[in-house]
Amino acid sequence: MIASIATGGQRAADGFTLHAPDGLVSVPVAIGMWLVTGVILALAVRHTNRTLDDRAIPLMGVMAAFIFAAQMVNFPIFGGTSGHLLGGVLAAVLLGPWAATLVMACVVTVQALLFQDGGLLVLGANIFNMGAVGTLGGYAIYRALCRLFGGEQKARIPAAGVAAWCAVMLGAAAISAQLLASGATEPFVVLPAMLGVHALIGIGEAAITMAALGFIAATRSDLFQLRDLGGRDAAPA
Repeated sequence: MIASIATGGQRAADGFTLHAPDGLVSVPVAIGMWLVTGVILALAVRHTNRTLDDRAIPLMGVMAAFIFAAQMVNFPIFGGTSGHLLGGVLAAVLLGPWAATLVMACVVTVQALLFQDGGLLVLGANIFNMGAVGTLGGYAIYRALCRLFGGEQKARIPAAGVAAWCAVMLGAAAISAQLLASGATEPFVVLPAMLGVHALIGIGEAAITMAALGFIAATRSDLFQLRDLGGRDAAPA
């Protein structure tokens, strides 16, 4: 998601984006996020190798390609601000949270390497903010909502929509926390700017996620079964 916000007639948050460039957060914070993300990716590889059914592997490639292409299309919000699909919850509903984390990590990495969409030093933070938060956190919210509203079969699409919105907000909160830890801004600047704009962007994320899942339900409902073929846990451990 992309946001660029001006405050008090002065551009106080230029480039506040989930595709953070190098220099937006401090080097210690960037290195710390690499360590955190490295642990998460190691766990994702371990869980995926252990539980992912071979029949779900092609879907990982398809999802990565779809999300990569979909993220190239921006939708306007207001005042020159735009957003695009993240796709973490969409991938997690179909693949499970751990495989989806690897898909998102690949998408974010390719964007940084080929299109300079986000820096390399801060890549660990970007993968965390757009990948791990959206897949692990968003999927946990999705599962909780499915249980609350009578099961996944009944609640899949609305639960995914709410979880997708929450995933965007979690990502925005994560980069806000990293900026605060870097001493790059003040809470009264970054929190209203990032959370306010991404609350609107999250509506687009929710709508696209629900539309995609609705289309899959109507055309290839069997794809929803692939996530559980390998006997993976229902929620991230």
